[in-house]
Amino acid sequence: MDTDSTDVTAEAQVASWRALASTRPVDAAGAAWDRILELQELGRSDRKQADALLNELFRAGAPARGLDGPTDGILVLTTTTALTDAAFKALTSVWMPWEGKRFDADTQSGDNRMTDEATVVSKVLWPLYSMKDTPAGKIAFDFATYVESGKDDPDREVMVIDYADIKDNPRLLIRSIRDELVELVDGTYLGKILYRLPTRSYAKLGYFALRT
Repeated sequence: MDTDSTDVTAEAQVASWRALASTRPVDAAGAAWDRILELQELGRSDRKQADALLNELFRAGAPARGLDGPTDGILVLTTTTALTDAAFKALTSVWMPWEGKRFDADTQSGDNRMTDEATVVSKVLWPLYSMKDTPAGKIAFDFATYVESGKDDPDREVMVIDYADIKDNPRLLIRSIRDELVELVDGTYLGKILYRLPTRSYAKLGYFALRT
């Protein structure tokens, strides 16, 4: 994708991908994914600018309604502090236990696809929690999905990926996470990772992306 795409508004980019999708859906999804990868790379040198552009792109998306089946995922950018972001980037560059998510549109639910190595860390953090084995690999941390206004973007509707009311999920960290997801174009999705604070407000921890 053209590297001058930062000069085009997010709304115009998303509109162009959706227009392309009417005749070349695979190319449209690929173009949107390439843009996310560009912003992921930008985040290595200019975290603030990457955050701003990802936020604009997220706001140009639409709620990810009807998402069904497995997806591949990547962590795009963390947005905590410079020190913790650097540490997290160093860790995930050599070890990333998360592979994506699975969705069930009929039951409005899903779970997370994990690597086999994730079991080791899981047992340290959540000794009473067990990941599940499936023919497709390890899965963990079930969630419910629904559409409502975003916590970070209350003027936008998003698909909420909600871990809070799943009793089997660990209370430590997991049940305080709220993911919000939008569709940029069919097959490519951008999400925000939010953390519920004791004040019931939310802190944005970063962005992730999914593709089918």
